[in-house]
Amino acid sequence: MEAEGKSCERARKKTRREIIEKKKAIENRIKAASAVKDHLATFPLFRHYRGNGLHAHLESGHGDRLPVRTKQYIQNLLKLNMEAPFGPEWSDEEKIKRRDMVAPEARYIFVHEVSDEDADKASEFRDVERPCSCKGPIVGFVHYRFTLEEEVPVLYVYELQLEHRVQGKGLGKFLMQLIELIASQNGMGAVVLTVQRANRMAMNFYICKLRYTIAAISPSKVDPLGPEKNYEILCKSLDNEAHAVLEVCL
Repeated sequence: MEAEGKSCERARKKTRREIIEKKKAIENRIKAASAVKDHLATFPLFRHYRGNGLHAHLESGHGDRLPVRTKQYIQNLLKLNMEAPFGPEWSDEEKIKRRDMVAPEARYIFVHEVSDEDADKASEFRDVERPCSCKGPIVGFVHYRFTLEEEVPVLYVYELQLEHRVQGKGLGKFLMQLIELIASQNGMGAVVLTVQRANRMAMNFYICKLRYTIAAISPSKVDPLGPEKNYEILCKSLDNEAHAVLEVCL
């Protein structure tokens, strides 16, 4: 009995050690992903978008290194696009989002519109891992972070915002493809994001066009009989473990 007890204790210690080691490995993975200076460097072909009459150049950014004019722009675009879907809650939500947008862990992809002439010049840089000098005004952005959801390392898309005139041109899908590549490249288990239920266009975009699913951690799945929340958490799993945790409802 004594020998059996010692064996069980060793097994428990081994299990605890494995859990701690796994948790530390995930934390290091997130730190390493966040430490990358320019996630676009791995995907030089995604530095430029050309389609449906739109020519654009992409560049990376960090939340705590944004120029004043850039901060003003993203705040204004966010308000323009999201004030209506949030309704009366927008005033409080805007304060939170403004803090989130300049946090050190915030990562960005900015979309700069370029002229036809500059777009032709930009083609020279498609295979070079550096920005070109042809970028024009910002017309949209993605704000994302590397974090944990239910102990799963994920890339969380905080915002995907485009000016109205550049929507419907395939740019949103292009950016989300890039986001999924960045997530996979950095060992994340899934891409996760939050969408206002009132934003039917965005819900349709993610669920119908990009095949995202309502996550098991979304309010409508966690408590389907409880008070209805005004948002859903969506996800796309990139490995089986993330799928089992974030998509499969028990």
